[in-house]
Amino acid sequence: MNDVDIALRALTEDDIFRVIAVRTTDTVSAAIAAQKVKGPAAQTFAELLTGAVLIRETMSPDLRLQVLLQTADKSGRMVADAFPEGQTRGLVMNKSPKGTFSLENGAVMQAMRTLHDGSIHQGTVEVPNQGGVSGALMQYMQQSEQVASVIAVRCIFSGDEVLAAGGYVVQLLPGLEPGPLILMAQRLEDFEDLGSLLGRGSGDPKMLLDEILYGMPFTQVGESPVLYKCQCSELRVTASLATLPRADIEDLMRGGKSLEISCDYCGKDYQVRTETLRGLLAQN
Repeated sequence: MNDVDIALRALTEDDIFRVIAVRTTDTVSAAIAAQKVKGPAAQTFAELLTGAVLIRETMSPDLRLQVLLQTADKSGRMVADAFPEGQTRGLVMNKSPKGTFSLENGAVMQAMRTLHDGSIHQGTVEVPNQGGVSGALMQYMQQSEQVASVIAVRCIFSGDEVLAAGGYVVQLLPGLEPGPLILMAQRLEDFEDLGSLLGRGSGDPKMLLDEILYGMPFTQVGESPVLYKCQCSELRVTASLATLPRADIEDLMRGGKSLEISCDYCGKDYQVRTETLRGLLAQN
């Protein structure tokens, strides 16, 4: 049993299906703690993070991908940021009362991924009513990537504690007619509830592969780590300040005190000394 976060890739031996299954329990737990999010919003946030890992693994495993989720009234916004080598972080900006985060009546999902030539591929879809994060991910893959997929993501809690999180994506290999995927989707409708499976196996992705492809010979063809890690650093903070107009840097220097900046993603505090700001002025 895998008791660490990991993504597993498999191919059926008849060369029809590709499946990616992930465990994200520790990753989403750390991201939820960093953002101090609770209640229904924590559930949605966990599923968004898991979905971002799955989309990156299937579309751009060695490049960065971001997924943004926004409520129809724009009172809530979430960002899942997935990097190569499985490094994942997230951000929650939610003004909704009692930790709610409605995905009904016009909520949207936007995904942006870096291409190998440095350009950005971007797609936006409306979250289907009753479809949740899983439905939005499938809609994105179909409309923006033109890849029909069956996707499910889930996180189960005990109070505010994450017990297990994970998910899967099932896709046809290129060049095949959609019939087998339609049959697979129908089969997965009768699939045991993903939450129950995650709880029973602590999110073990190997167990998910075995269950999804039960009776279908398959080969595991790869694995990659998944982990919570923020990309912030003192160098990045200084670099962002260097882009400010000269007048703004001068304003920050008034009073002669060090500038205190916190990372929105992980909450880490950085102190930028006056001498550093003065050096930025010399470069500006």
